[in-house]
Amino acid sequence: MEGSKDLRIRSKVISEGVNRVPNRAMLRAVGFQDEDFKKPMIGVASTWSEVTPCNMHIDQLAVEAKKGVRLHGGAPLIFNTITVSDGISMGHEGMLFSLPSREIIADSIEIVVNAERFDGLVAIGGCDKNTPACLMAIGRMNLPSVYVYGGTIQPGHLDGKEVDIVTAFEAVGQYHDGKMSEEQLHKVECHVCPGAGACGGMYTANTMAAAAEAMGMSIPGSSSTAAIAQHKAVECAEAGRLVLQLLEKNMLPRDIMTKKAFENAITVVMALGGSTNAFLHLLAVAHSVQVDLTLDDFERIRRKVPHLADLKPSGNYAMQDLSDVGGVPGVMKLLLEQGLLHGDCMTVTGKTLAENLAAMQPLADGQQIIRPMDQPLKPNGPLVVLRGNLAPDGAVAKMSGLRKLRFSGPARVYNSEAEATEAIINNQIRKGDVLVIRYAGPKGGPGMPEMLSVTALIVGKGLGGEVALMTDGRFSGGSHGFVVGHVSPEAQVGGPIAFLQEGDIVTIDSETQEIHMDVPDEEMAARKARWVKPPLRADSGVLLKYARLVSSASQGAVTDLKTEQ
Repeated sequence: MEGSKDLRIRSKVISEGVNRVPNRAMLRAVGFQDEDFKKPMIGVASTWSEVTPCNMHIDQLAVEAKKGVRLHGGAPLIFNTITVSDGISMGHEGMLFSLPSREIIADSIEIVVNAERFDGLVAIGGCDKNTPACLMAIGRMNLPSVYVYGGTIQPGHLDGKEVDIVTAFEAVGQYHDGKMSEEQLHKVECHVCPGAGACGGMYTANTMAAAAEAMGMSIPGSSSTAAIAQHKAVECAEAGRLVLQLLEKNMLPRDIMTKKAFENAITVVMALGGSTNAFLHLLAVAHSVQVDLTLDDFERIRRKVPHLADLKPSGNYAMQDLSDVGGVPGVMKLLLEQGLLHGDCMTVTGKTLAENLAAMQPLADGQQIIRPMDQPLKPNGPLVVLRGNLAPDGAVAKMSGLRKLRFSGPARVYNSEAEATEAIINNQIRKGDVLVIRYAGPKGGPGMPEMLSVTALIVGKGLGGEVALMTDGRFSGGSHGFVVGHVSPEAQVGGPIAFLQEGDIVTIDSETQEIHMDVPDEEMAARKARWVKPPLRADSGVLLKYARLVSSASQGAVTDLKTEQ
């Protein structure tokens, strides 16, 4: 095909002609032979790192992907990009760098692939920011590409129960409340993470992996295959074959990641009860492929999709348990049968979503993890968009596992996570309070830090569901309780959350989808007039660059929005 020939010219510019001798000489040094210069060059983007169990095994997976490319006629080259561990960066200033890492991962993949003139890409990710970052780079470049998820971690076991990283965060709250000894806390620490793989519940990494599969950008089943499963290596080798097939067919990411594909991703996230970070990341990926996706699309789909999955953090099971009974393909097969997915969307296999699912097994008989359609955990998706005089551009709440659907109480206002954490530890937050953490947005943080430590402390203190938490920052996929994040506009740019005062009555209602402070318009106007914009907290380096460039959470917190010239 002519389009395919055009794509292959990318690598030929460094391999054809006398003037390209230095280019070829460089590649010979890394192992290329004469015949390799006649093949399409395929990049294998590896997020391998020893800084997190999510990614500690990906070096070997990249090797398997490279073998798959070479076996099927390509010339593969592995390159690396960074990752950070959200679990390790949680609860201190390290978390400011987590969301910016998404941009750096995407930027670095885009830079290497374009500088080296690769014809296609296999990208392999693990921790939370890896999947959206890889998809963002893939979307920007629009070259034939396949994404492979590194896989979920196995559950840990302690005293006959399954435990995971969120168990450790909540145990800290129990320890501070005198409900757990230091010896017990140490036992938890030593058992929650038994080896390789991303955090095991329906947290952000597993949420975004499921979304990638639903969008058709990864191999069917990839999102629920465990990191240590032998089949994960098979998936990587298959990705090497598929990227060459996509190149031959000239099937590009923007042919796959269409508006309907994003609707499929949102449907799966809602049914699984995924992380609120899905809003942020899917908006960013949609921006990269020039698909018009807004918070209203999430809400439109939420209303018709039931919450079916009894998965952690608000449920009882881990991703490994779901894998054992049919995995994400089993869930998607059920959703397709109910008319909730667009089966005609194309995927990286070269087949439609419906064709892929026809070859997959349904969920196992008698399984307890995915509820029947007529007996859902909730009749609608649990990720709710809220608006009101506190968040005119929107906020996001996760309502899974909660008895209360409405919360009204006095605001306890803090301008940093550290101040709020100290208040919780010192028992200054009580039942009925609305804990507010502001100046934690994309610009104000900067970096829009997650609040898992805070939510875990609240749960550990026995206040889960009895205290509401609202922030212009965001939450870990492991957070649960009455939590509202992504409040937009954020405080740093003069959003209404900046004008909230201690004791103001705040109402959060998931049924009316309202987030409101009981302050008259005249008083709001007076507070706004008195407000003085604080300087950016970062004064140099990557955080300053990020704060200057980043958009609002309601736009995906991207750094490449077009501006007027």
